[in-house]
Amino acid sequence: MTNTTNSIAASAYPASAGAPNDHISALKFITCGSVDDGKSTLIGRLLVDSKAVLQDHLAGVQRQGETDLALLTDGLSAEREQGITIDVAYRYFATEERKFIIGDAPGHEQYTRNMVTAASSADAAVVLVDATKLDWQNPGLALLPQTRRHSLLVHLLRVHSLVFAVNKLDAVEDPALAWKHIQGALQAFAQAAGIAVRATVPVSALKGWNVVDAHAGWCGYNGPTLLQVLEELPNTPADTALAPAFPVQWVEKFSSSSDTSQGRRVFWGRVAAGRFAPGTAVQIFPSGQLATVAQVLDHARRPKDVPAGTSAGIILDREVDVSRGDWILAAPTPAAAPADDDFGDTPAATPAWPASRELRTTIAWMDDEPLVAGRVYWALHGHRWVKAKVKAVVHKLNINTLAEEAATQLDPNAIGHVELLLQEAIPAAPFTQARVLGSLILVDTASHKTAGAVLVN
Repeated sequence: MTNTTNSIAASAYPASAGAPNDHISALKFITCGSVDDGKSTLIGRLLVDSKAVLQDHLAGVQRQGETDLALLTDGLSAEREQGITIDVAYRYFATEERKFIIGDAPGHEQYTRNMVTAASSADAAVVLVDATKLDWQNPGLALLPQTRRHSLLVHLLRVHSLVFAVNKLDAVEDPALAWKHIQGALQAFAQAAGIAVRATVPVSALKGWNVVDAHAGWCGYNGPTLLQVLEELPNTPADTALAPAFPVQWVEKFSSSSDTSQGRRVFWGRVAAGRFAPGTAVQIFPSGQLATVAQVLDHARRPKDVPAGTSAGIILDREVDVSRGDWILAAPTPAAAPADDDFGDTPAATPAWPASRELRTTIAWMDDEPLVAGRVYWALHGHRWVKAKVKAVVHKLNINTLAEEAATQLDPNAIGHVELLLQEAIPAAPFTQARVLGSLILVDTASHKTAGAVLVN
């Protein structure tokens, strides 16, 4: 399977299991936006001004005697030759307040799939807006399509925090007027799309204004710098308040053990929802067998209760047939028998995570071939592969007007609502409720390329 496939498959698992205001955990954020908005330069400025770049590294990114900050992240030869970002580049840096992992996402429309891969595991996103590309003198200016597309994708992927950075205001005649009009346009777009914005900051990545060091009063702005905003952003909260759910990734056998008081296999993976502890009643999906958790191990094999977003090893109280791709779910809740039931029939228990074959989804389409009804793909849910057939393309989202338009297919980089029919039922849940159980990827059965990122509605 391709690296992109593996990256998106892992994307449903938050990189950090820290509490929302846990500043010990590194904040993983991406920069995105349209082509040449200055994303790579902004990251270079963050690295240089926060003293995260060695002098010999700086000496290697010189062009005609001047430092080209974009070269600090654009590492591919094709990127350096063309002056564009193609693949996602990750960089690490730290300040006295916080540790960061930055993902520099490409801005070209044809590389939207790379941007989705990066955003799906991010705690925050900085969407850059190039003031010089907009009709900044017009109070009702229109934003660039990629600004809208990337903002919508970030919102759909439940990236916890979104920050707008208006760049290159130093290159316009009236920075204050441009800032006022662009900020208003961004605010209107965010409200119409239902996107919560943490902050909007005017910056000059080239000169370093309001990136790390404040440029007081510029554009009439006296708020925090971009770095100060990032230092205060929370990590993505894990879905710990939900019923326990655990996708089995690897089965470790130690059948030579003479201890028969519990199962003699460890099921490893990352907790998708809830919290697992000894004594938790569980049901295996799809077999339906019931068991009780006998022991929970953390990543260092220490007995410990493990919450969502954390790797764990689970040992059950008895031998149960469990394989990679199966789910260990909270046991169904017994239903109370009606008081007037004279026959004593036992009502069916209510499953914690009901399984379904039919899904209503939102899909960000990334394949070069359009998505049409009738096509069959591999779908990956957790670590379980099932065949998925496209029942119908309900509509696509117009990224310029945010209107839902009738459609019979989704073209590359389009977003739309699609009905899927699965060959086998899976314990899917709405993505707004549970990240892991509500996300899938579609993979082309012939080329094995990642075709679409799927969010369950």
